[in-house]
Amino acid sequence: MTDLEAIRARHSVRNYLDKPIPAELRAELDGFVATLNAESALHIRIVYDDPAGFDSRLAHYGSFRNVANYIILAGKKDGDFDFRCGYYGEKLVLFAQKLGLNTCWAALTFNKKRVRELVPEGESLCMVIALGFGASQGTPHRGKDADKVTELSGPAPDWFRDGVEAALLAPTAVNQQKFCFSLEGEEPVIRVKGLGTCTRVDLGIAALHFELASGIKVKAK
Repeated sequence: MTDLEAIRARHSVRNYLDKPIPAELRAELDGFVATLNAESALHIRIVYDDPAGFDSRLAHYGSFRNVANYIILAGKKDGDFDFRCGYYGEKLVLFAQKLGLNTCWAALTFNKKRVRELVPEGESLCMVIALGFGASQGTPHRGKDADKVTELSGPAPDWFRDGVEAALLAPTAVNQQKFCFSLEGEEPVIRVKGLGTCTRVDLGIAALHFELASGIKVKAK
């Protein structure tokens, strides 16, 4: 499965099978996490076989079922901490999709007390991502049209349109898609547009999707 195939196949899944992630997949995931942590200066961690992480009233309210594995996005908080959590967290989400696993980003609907126990002192918790074998593959959600998330003075290059279309498939908090792409000369730029929750995390996720589809690095503002 290519990156673009993973982008198209990935949908948020909240209901999971009672099926452990096998050792060979854990080894691949953990190896990839080590690479991401080295690149990002984050402390990303996968917790396996711990139903307590999503055993809370909020998790049940959010319709999460049988979540036994999850990804913790944490680290030293600085100016672009949230953006990096989105960018590198989504890299891990797409990698998991390629391995046949399912995921769902969670900003609030997890057991905060349990998860914070696993975050070292001095680090900030950004978000958690449910991980496992989904009871289904999830369903797509209708997003905005491309012209609602772009600001251009002229026609868009093909690579730009490809990037925007992939960004519109990115998971965002409550499907808000509060981002906007533009061009500064020939350089693509992404910024937050409007008010919302977790907008800088969403910006990182959308930026990654854009880059994977366009092959062009995007500048975040």
